[in-house]
Amino acid sequence: MYQIAESKLNYRELSETVSCGSVAAALLTDKGNVYTGVNIDAACGVGFCAEHAAIASMVTAGESQIQMLVAVGDRNCGVLPPCGRCREFMMQINGNNRNAKIWVSQTVCVPLQDLLPHYWK
Repeated sequence: MYQIAESKLNYRELSETVSCGSVAAALLTDKGNVYTGVNIDAACGVGFCAEHAAIASMVTAGESQIQMLVAVGDRNCGVLPPCGRCREFMMQINGNNRNAKIWVSQTVCVPLQDLLPHYWK
């Protein structure tokens, strides 16, 4: 999964106020399919994370249950744990995603529920 995500890294400036591709994510679904996405950073703040892009691809294909997810950054950042917004989004997309394995470092993978120990719902 790491190599798949890493292969999608492709930083570029889309305009003078928008860049993308400095973070990439790959997720594996319960059906065995892999979806990827990259971040989009906009000066006005309406961009989104690579995890959101991968989840959108998954949902577009008719799936919602994540088995595993990894995000990586360029410039040798390695694995990046998902932000709070991404964690919440994964949980709301499908309650079973609480069991999804989320890579938070090069060597540590934990269930999503461990990243949201006091989930509001």
